[in-house]
Amino acid sequence: MTPEDFAAAGLYDPDAPNAPGRLELLVWLTERGITIEQMLTHRHRALTGLAGDLALRPGKRISAREISTRVDMSLDEVVSLALAAGMSPAKPDDPVFTEADLALFSVYRGGSALFGETATRRFTRVVASSLSRIAEAAVTLFQANVEQPILEGGGSELTVAKRNLQAIESLEGVRSLIMSLFSVHVETAIRRLREARVSRSTDHVIFAVGFVDLVGFTTLTQRMVTRELADLVERFEETAYDVVAAHDGRVVKLIGDEVMYVTRSAGAACRVALTLLERFASDAAVTPRGAVAYGEMLLRGGDYYGPIVNLASRVAQVAVPSELLVTSEVKANAACTDVAFEPAGRRMLKGFDDPVVLYSATRAPA
Repeated sequence: MTPEDFAAAGLYDPDAPNAPGRLELLVWLTERGITIEQMLTHRHRALTGLAGDLALRPGKRISAREISTRVDMSLDEVVSLALAAGMSPAKPDDPVFTEADLALFSVYRGGSALFGETATRRFTRVVASSLSRIAEAAVTLFQANVEQPILEGGGSELTVAKRNLQAIESLEGVRSLIMSLFSVHVETAIRRLREARVSRSTDHVIFAVGFVDLVGFTTLTQRMVTRELADLVERFEETAYDVVAAHDGRVVKLIGDEVMYVTRSAGAACRVALTLLERFASDAAVTPRGAVAYGEMLLRGGDYYGPIVNLASRVAQVAVPSELLVTSEVKANAACTDVAFEPAGRRMLKGFDDPVVLYSATRAPA
């Protein structure tokens, strides 16, 4: 392939300031067997990512219609399941799937036979949602820590392309990590949920649920640059994950400046919240506050529902900065000597007909 061929295809301008670097990249791509047609198809995206993109999901692409024929599912079922799995929408005859994607549909059929179609589809959405976040985290990990420094240092497009391909090829290690961690977390979930199960019910459990948020975060967004906000949120999330895990709990969700978590022990839930309050006590920009409730709740799709969850959320909204409010059930079940409880009065909470008795939880004097 010659420079004239690239120029004729509109991929290369010999008079452009970056002409030598662009030609170097195009030659490298062709040496890897990538055609001009593939480059043109990919031109609306960065050509530096083309080799990595093709290596990520290699092989011939097939359509939803062909998937339907090969796995004995209706076309509507295939399209519906693909959307449940978080795949980008496509027309029935668009070649967007790979041979490896056939496994998704085969596994789904087996799962439906064992657990039922509705439950299996719901689980598919949970998995897809979690993996979508993992995928974006992986991409931004590369962009922020590899690609950006190369570009800021005046590195060439070819350097970026090679590192991009290297990152894609290293994903096999990430897959192994995910499988290993999945087994660890399944083991933990089995133990925790067996302990928390209510009588013979399979989806009702007794947990302590906590909410901690950062007061002043919304105001901060108006005067802090995006990168600084991201650093603050990351620090809050990382601290929350570490503290909750250290108390044998689980972070259920993180929504910007708020974390929701559960623990089996009411005392552990208080210690989590108090630790988070302490960790951010010296932060001049924001001040944490929190709430903990304890009782029976419904577990579905890795999330928790019911009046106890709503109660904890509402109590957190009435706490003042640096305060941890808990319900009387938390105080009664805390069974710990390192947390002290003082009456905080009765509060009217949105969505609750009667006043709720609350206590202020603090570290007990040594």
